[in-house]
Amino acid sequence: MLKYLDESGFCLWSPVSYSYSRVGEQKRLEQTLHRWGKRISILGIWQPNQQFDYALAQGGFKTSSYLKVMAAQAHKAAQTLAQTGQITVIVQDNSPVHTSLAAQAEWQNWQQQGLFLFMLPKYCSEMNDIETEWHQLKTHEIAGQMFDNEYDLAMAVIDGMSARSQQAGYSLERFKFNSA
Repeated sequence: MLKYLDESGFCLWSPVSYSYSRVGEQKRLEQTLHRWGKRISILGIWQPNQQFDYALAQGGFKTSSYLKVMAAQAHKAAQTLAQTGQITVIVQDNSPVHTSLAAQAEWQNWQQQGLFLFMLPKYCSEMNDIETEWHQLKTHEIAGQMFDNEYDLAMAVIDGMSARSQQAGYSLERFKFNSA
């Protein structure tokens, strides 16, 4: 089983891909009071046309959050291995979070559960199929919107992911971190 992992981010103001106005009227975009805030990051694991697992975080993903998501993926890989005999391979970039000492310490454990990692070469994001999904989400679900706060932005990302999964016909699962 082949999956693709990547992180992407969203800000309170998303770029406008296009706009229009009536003839003789000036183009106008309503603006929120605060332009700057913490970004919302999404860590996604995409199995093309089958499943999209993701987690959200305010700011960027830290090693500890990445490890929690990967532990859940390793658990799923162990179930797949037991049921079908298939291993799971996750394609990902060489982000410092992915290659940290704490992550490296888990690699052997993940492999024993049937989860293997394939690291992409530097500057080869075009080789990661999840990039197409990020493009679709940002272009069709989030583009041109402005949000007053990070909560509204996160809800728009969640709604956008749901809309994408319904349109493309794949399963969607959001990983939720414990608050404690």
